[in-house]
Amino acid sequence: MPVYTLPELPYDYAALAPVISPEIIELHHDKHHAAYVKGANDTLEQLAEARDKEQWAALNGLEKNLAFHLSGHVLHSIYWRNMTGDGGGEPLEKDGVGELADAIAESFGSFAAFKAQLSKASATTQGSGWGVLAYEPVSGRLIVEQVYDHQGNVGQGSVPILVFDAWEHAFYLQYRNQKADFVEAMWQVVNWQDVARRYTAAASRADVLLLGS
Repeated sequence: MPVYTLPELPYDYAALAPVISPEIIELHHDKHHAAYVKGANDTLEQLAEARDKEQWAALNGLEKNLAFHLSGHVLHSIYWRNMTGDGGGEPLEKDGVGELADAIAESFGSFAAFKAQLSKASATTQGSGWGVLAYEPVSGRLIVEQVYDHQGNVGQGSVPILVFDAWEHAFYLQYRNQKADFVEAMWQVVNWQDVARRYTAAASRADVLLLGS
């Protein structure tokens, strides 16, 4: 039985238009995300075979493949839920996401400063990658990370709560090579309710790393 499965979209293909076209959503979810799920499952089977046969020559490549595909699956699963057709704006106390708004202000100085940093991180990630707002449990702060491919350049233990996909397959059919325009448009569909839930869940597990007594 497969360990990982492709989650269903929480909306139809047209729900995020005009920010993201139905064609991109369909290809991105049904083809690209599905490929990461298959890749993770296939790699687990190959690792099991290597253990059974005690044949380790391909171990380094398999471990790298597992990290790539599994991280791609996790980030995309967050990505779909991070967006909604009636989202956007900024998190506000009157919308029930005051704790998230306070955490952003405390960690970055203001929402505007946070937005500028995440936008720039997403738009300038070298090659393919992501811009990520993550909860960092050691400091209890929110941080912005650049994720190269799917898993590089991140702090160990940080929990992604808002992700901007900056791979070309996320935007090229609609925005061509204007990645920065796509990133700016993404702010119109952010689902702050989902981000706030993820923040609360991550903050409640602040001692997960158990670095000291």
